[in-house]
Amino acid sequence: MNKTILVTGGAGFIGANFIPYFLNKYEAYCMVNLDKLTYAGKLDNLAEVAAHPRYRFVQGDIADRKLVHDLFAQYNFNGVIHFAAESHVDNSITGPANFVKTNIEGTFVLIDEARLHWMEQPFVPKSIHQGSRFLHISTDEVYGTLGPTGLFTEETPYAPNSPYSATKASSDFLVRSYVETYGFNAVIINCSNNYGPKQHPEKLIPTIIRHALAGKPIPIYGDGLNIRDWLYVEDHCKGIDLAFHQGKQGEKYNIGGKNERTNLAVVHKICAILDEKILLPQGKSYATLITFVKDRPGHDKRYAIDAHKIENELGWQAAENFDTGMLKTVEWYIEQLDRQIAP
Repeated sequence: MNKTILVTGGAGFIGANFIPYFLNKYEAYCMVNLDKLTYAGKLDNLAEVAAHPRYRFVQGDIADRKLVHDLFAQYNFNGVIHFAAESHVDNSITGPANFVKTNIEGTFVLIDEARLHWMEQPFVPKSIHQGSRFLHISTDEVYGTLGPTGLFTEETPYAPNSPYSATKASSDFLVRSYVETYGFNAVIINCSNNYGPKQHPEKLIPTIIRHALAGKPIPIYGDGLNIRDWLYVEDHCKGIDLAFHQGKQGEKYNIGGKNERTNLAVVHKICAILDEKILLPQGKSYATLITFVKDRPGHDKRYAIDAHKIENELGWQAAENFDTGMLKTVEWYIEQLDRQIAP
């Protein structure tokens, strides 16, 4: 008998990579994708599974309690994989209210409806939901910023520095409280910066590629020396899979690619790949398009993840390093551009 999983925000970047991966790997699951389809979600991202017999799409808001309640009643979900979030830091600075609504209130609605549907009473799940699990996808930004050395571990104190990261930290605490108060079966993943196919154009790497291919200035915040740990999205999907099936109830797992790079190093890598793939006029390098712009407020200097826990306990390993993952990413965006201009 198939199990049914509720995926939230599945039309966004990571979810749209995860759903096809999961459907292709497992024949015993049906998936219901609940997505509000804000500017960051596109059904085109899921064209390859739109007609899949074990996939359903529902447009709606995770903060809509009646809708979420009705979906649990209709599908009797055996699990929730919660991607849905407002995630763009710049937007959280100019309009934090949407982040509070989705990231905090939406997470509360989801986890509370799951609790009511799955549990007889605190620490006593219903017999048919003994293994039902809530997997919450969070971010390394909840930990704040690092100095020149050190790594974020699962024990690093939270110190969010933007409205976005503050709302994600709040959602993490909500999930943790349900584990401690109700014995609820939940697991949290805190991931580093993802990159790869289907990422929204507003994010750093798609912005670099898009501007470069259009011959426009490539904007880089401040001095470009902010450091991030880059994780290829399919490697993240594999970690989510492991945490959902093998993670220990109540645990949190940090997952990162061990690919620390400055933003400046990222843009130079992309420009070098493009220099080999698509020549600019007069043999110029795409790097000549790099332009430094005013830094964003509260811009964290460095993130870096210690992924030893998920590696040692669940056997996760990243398949892509920065060079191989970035090459795949740039080639995917070039292919998309070719499709758009094809007659």
